[in-house]
Amino acid sequence: MIRPDLSLPIPADITAAHFIGIGGSGMSGLAGMFLDRGIRVSGSDRADSPAMRALAARGADVHVGHDAAHLPDDADTVVHTGAIWPENPEFLLAKERGLHVIHRSQALHWLIGGRRLVSVAGAHGKTTSTGMIVTALRGLGTRPTFVNGGVIADLGVSSATGDDGVFVIEADESDGTFLLYDTSIALITNVDPDHLDHWQTRDAFYDGFVRFADGAREAVVISADDPGAGRVAAALTHRRVITFGEAADADVRVSDIVTDGPVSFSLTGGDETVHGRLSVPGAHNAINAAGAVAVLTALGYELERALRAVEGFGGTARRFELHGVTRGVSVYDDYAHHPTEVAAALSAARTVVGDGRIIALHQPHTYSRTQEMFREFADVLETHADHTVVLDVYGAREDPVPGVTGELVSGAFADAGRVHFVADWQEAADYTAGVARDGDFIVTLGCGNVNLIIPQVLDALARAGD
Repeated sequence: MIRPDLSLPIPADITAAHFIGIGGSGMSGLAGMFLDRGIRVSGSDRADSPAMRALAARGADVHVGHDAAHLPDDADTVVHTGAIWPENPEFLLAKERGLHVIHRSQALHWLIGGRRLVSVAGAHGKTTSTGMIVTALRGLGTRPTFVNGGVIADLGVSSATGDDGVFVIEADESDGTFLLYDTSIALITNVDPDHLDHWQTRDAFYDGFVRFADGAREAVVISADDPGAGRVAAALTHRRVITFGEAADADVRVSDIVTDGPVSFSLTGGDETVHGRLSVPGAHNAINAAGAVAVLTALGYELERALRAVEGFGGTARRFELHGVTRGVSVYDDYAHHPTEVAAALSAARTVVGDGRIIALHQPHTYSRTQEMFREFADVLETHADHTVVLDVYGAREDPVPGVTGELVSGAFADAGRVHFVADWQEAADYTAGVARDGDFIVTLGCGNVNLIIPQVLDALARAGD
């Protein structure tokens, strides 16, 4: 893993950019926006992907695998993710040539320029909230530029270049890069300490959010319900703070939440109350919608008009996304990788599963998070799912830690009969299909590559019915 060095200069002009890790949703989006600017783009990633093929179709020179030969002679700037290793041959050659080597957040900073920036931060709900804001702004007749952490379902993309003066981003607190941007309106969905491999202490994590919020030029929109957000709000010196949530004193207050299917609710701002209904389930999405509406009011839109625009949001990829129904069993995928997110995803599933059961297929993400939170994961999964299948840890940027496997999570269940640890994916798919029956939901959970097991699960379900 390479920690971003945000002190490195960002070039004023870029004519040819090479992206190391170009296949990821964030990096591929940035690469596409560079193409929009007329910049020559090349890049590489360890595996092929639809995103890479789409970039190639637009003229980008992309390669599978990392090799120094993939770095073009005419490249003047190299953009990298924090997930690559310092020994990456393309990274080393770029340093040797003296090229501008910048983190993806610095490339995004360059793209933003001086536009009015809405930055969405928080431990959970960032991608959905960003998608709601972007969808609403487009519904209100504008075309904002945006970079999201996931594909917005109705648009089919995670980023796009617009022609309006507003730029909307999902800002990343995991490595502190959200402090780089010149934010106009900051939205903080919640502040649940995470990514302590970067921040080291919880106090440092909270302080990072305070600095992010107080740095916003126009307004801070922050949860009135979340304890961590409350701690941050109490430390703010900002002149304009707008709160949202179910709390009685929230500036944009959510009430009357009904979760029997797509969530409905009421929003109150000042003396005005309006009723709304989303096409996505879960009480947490009513809260996300309140935050999005609060941002829109900070941008100058009226409450009811803002809510009507947010109602047009149809979801984002890998957020309770249905992939298929076989033998009456629905197979969903969700990006949830923190106990709070897992609880929200499974609670949303519970509102629409009816008489069926919920079978969670959980892939722990990173050894450090698993080691720190395995008990919390076990408690949430045992509370909200009827049965859980645990895969092994997806290490991402981390080296394995002896003794830290998915079995830590399964071993922490109080009822061992409701959980099964399986390291082998085919065995896990077959086992999950064998447990499921007509009317059940299978939900894959994790921000690694657990979604790739879904074809195996659907196939195992079909075979189990033969």
